[in-house]
Amino acid sequence: MTNKARHRMGELINEIRDHQFKYYVLDAPTVSDAEFDALLKELTTLEAKYPELREPDSPTQNVGGGFSTLFEQRDHIEKMMSLDNVFDFSELGAWFDRVEKEVTTPTYLCELKVDGLAINLTYENGTLIRGLTRGNGVTGEDVTLNVKTIKNLPYNLKGQSIPELIEIRGEVFFPLAAFNELNDLLEESGKALFANPRNGAAGSLRQKDPRVTAQRPLSVVVHGVGAREGISFESQSAAYAILAKLGLPTSDRFKICKTRAEVEKFINYYEEHRHDVEHEIDGVVIKVDSISEQEQLGFTSRAPKWAIAFKYPPEEVTTRLLDIKVSIGRTGRVTPFAFMEPVKVAGSTVTNATLHNAEEIVRKGVLIGDVVVIRKAGDVIPEVLGPVIERRTGNEKTFVMPTRCPECGCELRAISAGDVDIRCPNTQSCPAQIRERIYYIGSRAALDIDVLGYEAASALLESKIIIDESDLFNLTADKLATSDFFTKKDGTAGANVAKLLAALEEAKTRPLWRTLVALSIRHVGPTAAQALATHFGSINKISTATAQELADIDGVGLTIAQSIVEWFEIDWHSQIIQKWSAAGVTVVAHNAAQLPQTLSGLTFVVTGGLESFTRDGISETIAAHGGKASSSVSKKTDYVLVGSDPGSKLAKAQELGVSVIDEARFKQLLEGLS
Repeated sequence: MTNKARHRMGELINEIRDHQFKYYVLDAPTVSDAEFDALLKELTTLEAKYPELREPDSPTQNVGGGFSTLFEQRDHIEKMMSLDNVFDFSELGAWFDRVEKEVTTPTYLCELKVDGLAINLTYENGTLIRGLTRGNGVTGEDVTLNVKTIKNLPYNLKGQSIPELIEIRGEVFFPLAAFNELNDLLEESGKALFANPRNGAAGSLRQKDPRVTAQRPLSVVVHGVGAREGISFESQSAAYAILAKLGLPTSDRFKICKTRAEVEKFINYYEEHRHDVEHEIDGVVIKVDSISEQEQLGFTSRAPKWAIAFKYPPEEVTTRLLDIKVSIGRTGRVTPFAFMEPVKVAGSTVTNATLHNAEEIVRKGVLIGDVVVIRKAGDVIPEVLGPVIERRTGNEKTFVMPTRCPECGCELRAISAGDVDIRCPNTQSCPAQIRERIYYIGSRAALDIDVLGYEAASALLESKIIIDESDLFNLTADKLATSDFFTKKDGTAGANVAKLLAALEEAKTRPLWRTLVALSIRHVGPTAAQALATHFGSINKISTATAQELADIDGVGLTIAQSIVEWFEIDWHSQIIQKWSAAGVTVVAHNAAQLPQTLSGLTFVVTGGLESFTRDGISETIAAHGGKASSSVSKKTDYVLVGSDPGSKLAKAQELGVSVIDEARFKQLLEGLS
């Protein structure tokens, strides 16, 4: 009887802890309070009857929300190997020679090398029991609680053939869009920034409080297997198919290559398109696909002989820092930037790089005259990472932050207590702030207006065609003709006039959330804007909501809510809304104003490329018609919309019995056809 009680108490402890974790950390309970109380009562009764079996850390002895990651050192069951690197096709050719000397006509699997944090996930009988960092390959840090907060990672494996034990190797990463948004928020809040997405992923995963990790939109992709019992694979590609069926997040971006030329083509393609991927990559991993051939090739002391990493050229270079100047942003924030000797990085020549704020300059130890390391990835503004101290001459100078705005002369000051940023308080008429706001309205992040770049924004203001952003949508060809920027040498309207006017008309039809982003409300990025637009449906309702009503929305929070309330309390901001609304700019959500709610209550997951919709466009279309676009397939998913080259989400849908539809069927649903 005692053994039966011990077994049941163990089951109850694990189940209760799991429910507590979902409630306190994930804020996503899966049982009612009554069901939870019944489990706790049963455990309490058993412990009272068998006090000698009570565990010191039993849920009955501790406060439910007390979850903390201690980063204990634990051994991997099977060693986590590193990869050897090559940096050009000559070195890769030498690796091919070594492989093909041992294996006749191997088939290769090529996949992206995600620039993230290596993780080892252990599942026993289908349940995630442990997550360890790589560490030294033999021993890693236990980050199990934090790993469990990653939304695309399953607690339990799916399907019928669950292995008794399996170690899954993968990479935790920060999606680039989410990383940039997080850094913007940290910067606006005067907090230390993450240097890059990899540091962001590592820092987020190494939080003692897993609730902090849960608030960071981390993701994971799996790419290998360690120890395993009750499961076997014939090839690497077959392993990925099986792992996907188990519900694990595999990558869609891999290719089976039969020749060296095909491998090189894959490498060249992603070097050219490396910034089109949602996460950072620093190369391509090439593996022999056959498991038996992998075993034949074996390992060195640190790396498999059957795999190699082709590393792309670094996106970090050094140059001389000639001076540190400041710029005034669209919300008045004063940002120091480095003025440098021109240097080519990531395919373009740069002379300026951000330094974020005065505290960052001190923290990084950068002096005027230093040789500095700069980094640029994709469309991200180049950033100074730090000085090369050993190359100092003794003539370097310390930077002193200005006390007055270089453009309007207003005294610079911190807006709130504890804010490390200083700002120009002249938000209404500071030329720099107006110019930056207009430029931002035209950016892809906001209303994506063709021609409305930095030069065009400057020209509109210098010619006094507009005074601020409120009159932007009332431009005419006659008004634009008064500026040299928009006219030909003979004084007639140039091509830019027609392009800008057409782009402005198109911008008026953008979704409500993009209008909200374009208003440059402090802290309000795409995530918060979409949540606000979906919940309230109009700018008018947002403007009259209380801070608490705004903060209660998932994706907003108190800091953003307070910023929204403060923005709408300023009279001239209301004038912008009034003029934009009168000009026809979207101030009411499309679905609330005009579109039939044909997708109301339906959840969609999209995989593969679509002919009639972009990635952002399909999500906006679903939301505008009352539906929900999700990133992962579950039993709650109503439809999986499949385009060309679908990924593992299709297999997941088939496994769960979720309806799979093509683009034509989606359009029928959009039109309300059953």
